[in-house]
Amino acid sequence: MTKNDPVLLFLSKPSRELHGTVALDGSKSISNRALIALALAGLNAQDWLSNLSTSDDTQTLLRLLEQKSGTFDVGDAGTTFRFMTAFLAIQAGEQVLTGSKRMHERPIGPLVEALRALGADIQFLGKEGFPPLKICAMKPRTRSIRVPANVSSQFLSALLLIGPYLPEGLELVPQGPLVSRPYLEMTLNVMRHFGATVAWEDEVLVVEAGKYLPRHLVVEADWSAASYWYAMAAFSEDLDLTLKGLQEHSWQGDSVLATMMQRFDIQTFFGENEVQLKKIGAAARPLFEKDFLACPDLVQTLAVVCAGLGTTGVFSGLETLSIKETDRIGALKTELAKLGVSFAKLPARFSKKWPNKTFYNLEGKAELSTVPRFATYGDHRMAMAFATLAMLGSVEIENPGVVSKSYPQFWEHLKALGFEVGFGH
Repeated sequence: MTKNDPVLLFLSKPSRELHGTVALDGSKSISNRALIALALAGLNAQDWLSNLSTSDDTQTLLRLLEQKSGTFDVGDAGTTFRFMTAFLAIQAGEQVLTGSKRMHERPIGPLVEALRALGADIQFLGKEGFPPLKICAMKPRTRSIRVPANVSSQFLSALLLIGPYLPEGLELVPQGPLVSRPYLEMTLNVMRHFGATVAWEDEVLVVEAGKYLPRHLVVEADWSAASYWYAMAAFSEDLDLTLKGLQEHSWQGDSVLATMMQRFDIQTFFGENEVQLKKIGAAARPLFEKDFLACPDLVQTLAVVCAGLGTTGVFSGLETLSIKETDRIGALKTELAKLGVSFAKLPARFSKKWPNKTFYNLEGKAELSTVPRFATYGDHRMAMAFATLAMLGSVEIENPGVVSKSYPQFWEHLKALGFEVGFGH
């Protein structure tokens, strides 16, 4: 954002009616994986991809993959940094990979160590284990590596994507509890689509040496982005909403949202390349319990849904949230407190049956008698999750431009469906 960008957004909805059609952007996660595959194949992405995400993260990756050498600056795009680390590790020459201040606080050590085991020449230019990096040409020395699986599935995906271009392919053994497994399965689906040979047996991932092939891909719409519309649907009193581009048999783990939101009176009807949302007519359940290990990007949305409806929530599987764009657990706690809603870690005695899990309890119903102003912490998902509360009362969102990271059209789409949207400084 520049100094002339608005720093405050005023949002309200004259009624709790939600009628209309929204054409969602392409999935950022699928787009980014497809871009790496096509770049490794030496193919022009514009020739082989339709409905590519317009998000900042994807557009940054597209720009960097067209850059031939020098310093590669990802800004605050975490997936882009991880994928580019592996991509540059198998390129000729010497490159520098850097990013924003927040990016320099996000760990990259496990991925660098895995690449070094394969023969990569990578040095930390600042704090050990963190960006920025100097990356030189790889001298391959093995095909089999073990990688911690409990930090980020993106480390594993980055390694898998370059697997076909290693001389002997790749044998990857995840170590420890696997986080965000659906994202790993998405990676394999993208790789297979472009012709890679991949097997996942007995917890070992094997990628055969080869190359990606020129095949067209229509990128399905983003289920993570759809979650904000599902939240608004849950808050509505009169609902008839169509979301374009979503698939019932999706590569995205966040498609679990359709089932999850039945608990909040929302029924999903799948059509051809779209879904229609309707009210079931049943009261929302008083307690919502969910392990988000496989779908961490839905945590903020569901926390706000629970708060808006006064549903007690018990959340687990939040292990990766502290290394996202911000510490999302801390941010949720602070912003929900503005509504009179608590979000707190439960004492260990509540999880005796699951000693390796941490539980968080959400309690209270959002109070919007005054207009709350929500901070966004440089996090697109904080902005969009809390914006959904405008269905219940007026809200203010700081630094609204952060939504461009994943959903640049978000505010325009809200305005088109009857929200009153104002920007200020």
